[in-house]
Amino acid sequence: MASALRFSCQSLSFDSRLNSIPARFGRFQILCNSSPHSTGAEDSQSLKKESEAHLILVEKYGNGTSKRFIVESDSQIRTILEDRIPGTDVLQDSRNVETSMDLSFLPKVIKDFVLPAGFPESVSDDYLEYMLLQFPTNVTGWICHTLVTSSLLKARNLTQAAVGVGSFSGTTAAASAAAIRWVSKDGIGAVGRLFIGGRFGNLFDDDPKQWRLYADFIGSTGSIFDLSTQLYPAYFLPLASLGNLAKAVGRGLRDPSFRVIQNHFAISGNLGEVSAKEEVWEVAAELVGLGLGILALDSVSISTSYPMLAWTWLVVRLFHLWFRYLSLSVLRFNTINLKRARILVNSHIVYQKVPGINECNRMENLLVWERFLKPRITFGVSLEEMVIGNKRGSMVRMLLELYMEEKYFLVVNQLQTEFEVFVSFKEGATSLSVLRSVWQSYWLHLNWNKSDDDVYKQLEQSLIELNDRFDDFWLQLEEAGWDTNQINLKVPKEISIQEHRTV
Repeated sequence: MASALRFSCQSLSFDSRLNSIPARFGRFQILCNSSPHSTGAEDSQSLKKESEAHLILVEKYGNGTSKRFIVESDSQIRTILEDRIPGTDVLQDSRNVETSMDLSFLPKVIKDFVLPAGFPESVSDDYLEYMLLQFPTNVTGWICHTLVTSSLLKARNLTQAAVGVGSFSGTTAAASAAAIRWVSKDGIGAVGRLFIGGRFGNLFDDDPKQWRLYADFIGSTGSIFDLSTQLYPAYFLPLASLGNLAKAVGRGLRDPSFRVIQNHFAISGNLGEVSAKEEVWEVAAELVGLGLGILALDSVSISTSYPMLAWTWLVVRLFHLWFRYLSLSVLRFNTINLKRARILVNSHIVYQKVPGINECNRMENLLVWERFLKPRITFGVSLEEMVIGNKRGSMVRMLLELYMEEKYFLVVNQLQTEFEVFVSFKEGATSLSVLRSVWQSYWLHLNWNKSDDDVYKQLEQSLIELNDRFDDFWLQLEEAGWDTNQINLKVPKEISIQEHRTV
C-alpha cells in the first residue's frame, strides 16, 4: 500500500376504499374549511353542506408522500395523492403505486396461497415487483440446470472409466468405485460452502444485492465446467468437481444474501411466512423451468448437437442473469451501506440535498467493486503508513490536534496522482465515525487544490465544513426516511488507535 501525507384524482366510496390505505405509514391530519363567502344570514342547512364539502383529511406517509381525502358527501370521498409534502427541503420519491399493484382480479384463494397474509401492508413496497421478476429468473435458472444435467450424464456415459467403472464392470466393486468418485465431487463442493461461510460471513449485511448477483456469476462459471465434461469426458471427475466447487461457492454467497433480502421484506415480523411464500414461487418456477428444459432436450437439434446445446444454455443463462439484475435493481433498502452513503454524501455536498430511498437505490451500482469507486477511500490504514518524511513526530502531533474531536484520522495521499484518502480509526469509533469520514473525503475530493502546499489548512477547512454541515445532512436523512439507527458501515477491527495524551 502506498504511503500518504506529506502533509390523479378520483371519487370513491368511503367504506370500501378508505380501509385499504396503509395506516402504518403515517397519521391523519383533519382540516375543516368553510366557504370564504358564507354569512350568518345564510341557511344553516346550506352552511352545513358547504362545510362538509370542504372537510379534508390529510394522511402523511413515512416516505414523504401524502394523500388528501376530501369529504364531498355522506357517501362520497375524493382523494388526491400528493407526491411531495410542500415545504420540505429533502428530495423525495413518489410512492411507487405500480409496485403495490391492484390484485383484486385474482381469486382470494390464489392470493392467500402465493402472498403473505395482510399483503401489501405486511411486506415492504418492493416485494411484489421483486417476486414477479424473480419468477422468470428462477425459470431460466432451472432450464439451464436441465441442460447442464443432460451434458453431465452424456459425459459420464461416454466413458465408464471417468467414474471408475471400466475395470470392474459388473461387480460390486465397480458400483462402489463409481459412487465414491461421484460423491467426491459433492464433497469438494461442500468445502467451498464451508470456506465462504467461515471467511466472508461479515459481508452480506453490508451489500446483499451485490453478493446475490455475484453468486449467479460464480454459479454460471460452475455450469461452464459441467458443460465441458461432454467435450473432455476423460477429465470428468476434475471438471465436475471444479463445477461443483464453483456452484457451492455461489450457494455460499446466495443463501445468506437472500436471507437479508427476506428480512427486508418482512416488515411485520413475518419472516417465516415470507420465506414460505418465496418457496411457493420457487417451486412453481422450478416446475415450469424443468418442463421447458425437457421440451428443449426433446428437440433433435439440441439433443444430438453439443454446440446447439451449449449455445442454448448460453442464451438462456444470459436471460437469467439479466432477470436477476432487474429483480435486484427494484429492491429499495432504507439502510445505509457504503455505496449508498457515497451517493447520499455526494448529493448533499454538491446539491445541498439528499436523494430519497427509491432514487438512491436506483443510482446504486450493483456490479462495481467498492475499491473501484471514486474517490478512493482506504479504511484501516496504520499510522505509520499515513505519515512519512523527516518530521513524522510533528505530523502526528498535528493530526492529534486536528482530529481531537473526531474518532478517526484522515489524510490525503499526495504520493499518488489520483486523489486518494487514508483513514485510520481511533478506539471507540462507530459507524457514524465512518460516515463522517466519507463526508469529509468527498468534500476534499471536490475542493482539493494540488497546487496548495498548505495541506494542514485544507484538512482544517474540510473539518470546519464537516462540523458546520453534517447536522443538516443527518436531519435530511431522517426526513427522507432513511434508517439512521442502522448504518451498515463497519469499522475495521485490524487496526485502531488509542490516544495517550500527556499534560
